[in-house]
Amino acid sequence: RGGFRREVACAGVTALDRRTAGMGRPDGGWGGWRGWALLLWVAAAGLTAAVDGRRARQPRCPTGCTCTKDNALCESVRSVPHTFPSDVVSLSFVKSGFNEITGGSFVHTPALQLLFIENNKIASISQYAFRGLKALIHLSLAYNNLETLPKDVFKGMDALTKVDLRGNNLICDCKLKWLVEWMHHTNATLDQIYCSAPPIHQGKMLNDLLPHSFDCITAEFASYQSLRFESISVEAFTFGKDQYVVFAQPFAGTCSFLEWDHVEMTFRIYDTIESTSTVVCKPMVIDNHLFVIVAQLFGGSHIYKRDTAANKFIKIQDIDILKIRKPNDIETFMIDGESFFVIADSSKAGSTTVYKWNGNGFYSHQSLHPWYRDTDVEYLEISNKPHLILSSSSQRPVVYQWNRSQKQFDRRTDIPDMEDVFSVKHFRVKGELFICLTRFIGDSKVMRWDGAMFKEVQTFPSRGSMVFQPVSIGNWQYAILGSDYSLTQVYQWDTKRGQFVPSQELNIQAPRAFSLVSIDDRVFLLASSFKGKTQIYQHLMIDLSN
Repeated sequence: RGGFRREVACAGVTALDRRTAGMGRPDGGWGGWRGWALLLWVAAAGLTAAVDGRRARQPRCPTGCTCTKDNALCESVRSVPHTFPSDVVSLSFVKSGFNEITGGSFVHTPALQLLFIENNKIASISQYAFRGLKALIHLSLAYNNLETLPKDVFKGMDALTKVDLRGNNLICDCKLKWLVEWMHHTNATLDQIYCSAPPIHQGKMLNDLLPHSFDCITAEFASYQSLRFESISVEAFTFGKDQYVVFAQPFAGTCSFLEWDHVEMTFRIYDTIESTSTVVCKPMVIDNHLFVIVAQLFGGSHIYKRDTAANKFIKIQDIDILKIRKPNDIETFMIDGESFFVIADSSKAGSTTVYKWNGNGFYSHQSLHPWYRDTDVEYLEISNKPHLILSSSSQRPVVYQWNRSQKQFDRRTDIPDMEDVFSVKHFRVKGELFICLTRFIGDSKVMRWDGAMFKEVQTFPSRGSMVFQPVSIGNWQYAILGSDYSLTQVYQWDTKRGQFVPSQELNIQAPRAFSLVSIDDRVFLLASSFKGKTQIYQHLMIDLSN
C-alpha cells in the first residue's frame, strides 16, 4: 500500500506540473486558460505604461505661455522657452523680458510656420537665432529696438514668404548691405521700411536701395613685419625684374638692402654697403645699371655701382666734399632723357648741387642755394615743365624752373608765409597738383597749385613733425604725418570735400621717411624710425559689409 500511495502522489505532482506547463494553451485545462488571462493582463499593463510614458514625455506648454491646439502665446517671459507641444506651428511673444535672441533659440521647434516677436524690446539678434526653422513661412520682428541685422540671419529659411521689420530704427549702412542684396534675390516680401541713418540714406526706404547704393570698401595699414634696426631714410626700387628696399642706418653706418622672400613672405637682408653716419642711400638705375648715392654726415659722400658679375657693390666715385658738407636729402630725376640727381646741403658753407650722368660718371652740373642750409629737395612737374622746390631752415621754400635752352634751373618764386618748412612733397588728385609742407614747429599744410601759385587748402597741427608724406595706392590717396612726440597720423583724401580726413594712427617712434613697394599683389608701407624699430605695414582692403 505504501508503494501505491507514493505512485499516486507522484502522479498528482506530475499532473500539477502539466497544468502549469499548459498555461497559454487552450488544451491545457482550467490552469491553461488562467495562465493565458494572466499573460494578457501583463501585456495590457505594459502597453498602458508605455503609453503613459510617452504622454509624460510630451512637452507641456511652458510657464508664461498659453497654448491651444496649434498656437502658443508667451507673455513677459525672460527668455525663449526651449520646448513647446509638437502640434504648435504658430508662436508669438509680447512684452518679453529679454532684449536679444541668442543662437539656436528655436532648434527644438523646427515645425514652426509662423513666428511673431512684435512690440518687444529686441535690440540684438544672433546670426544663428533662427537656424533650423526650415518650415517658417512668416516672420515678424516689427516694433522692436533693432538697428541692424547680422548677415545671413535668414540663411536656410527657404520657405519664407513674408518678413516684417516695421517700427525698428534700422541704420542702412554697410552692415545692412547684405539685406538689400537678399531682398533682390529672395521670394519673400518685406513691408516698406524707412532708414533712420546714416545721413546719406536717412528717411529713404530700404526697399528702394540697391547694392551699389553702399560704399563699403575701405582700407587700412596693418602691421606686417618689424625690423630690428633704426633708420633715417627708406627707398623702394626695381632692378632687373625684382623689387628691393634700402634703409639708411645712421648708427650702424650702413645701407641695408632687403629683398622679398616669396616663400617665407617676408623681407630679408640682401646686401649692405658699409659707411659712416649714413643719412641717405639713394638708388638710381641708368641703362640697366644700379647706382647708389650714399650721403654721409662725416667722411664725405660716395657713389657705388652694383657689379652683377661679382654680385657686390663697388665704390666708383666720391662727391665733392667742398660742395656737399652736410647732406640732408637726395632726389633723382630725368629731363629729356638725361639722368640727374640733386643733393640738398644743410651746412652753412655747402651748396645744394645738381649732378648729371655723362655716360661714365656723375659730374657737378649746377650749384643752387649756397649758404642757405637746405633740408629737402623735391622734383615735380608744374604745367608739364620740370621744377625743383627747395626747403630751407633759413628762408621760405624756393621754386626753381628748368630752362630748356640753358639746361639749368632758374629761380622762379617762393612760397609765401611758409617759413621753417622742413620738407615739401607733392601728389596729384584728378590732374590737380598739391604739395604737403612739413613743419617741426607750427602747422604743416597742404597747398594746391592754382595755375599761378600755391594756395593753402588745409592745416594740420604737427609739433615735432619731420615727415609729411603723401602716398598713392590705386584710387586711394593718403598723407602720413609723423611726429617725434605723438602717434603717426594717417589721413585719407576725401574727394567730395577736397581735403584729407583722419583715417588711422600708427605707432612708430620718431619716423623720418615712408615709401611704398608692391610685391606679389601686395602693397607695403615702409616706415623708417630714428629711435625705434623700423616698421613694415601691409595695405589691406576691407569690405565693411562683411
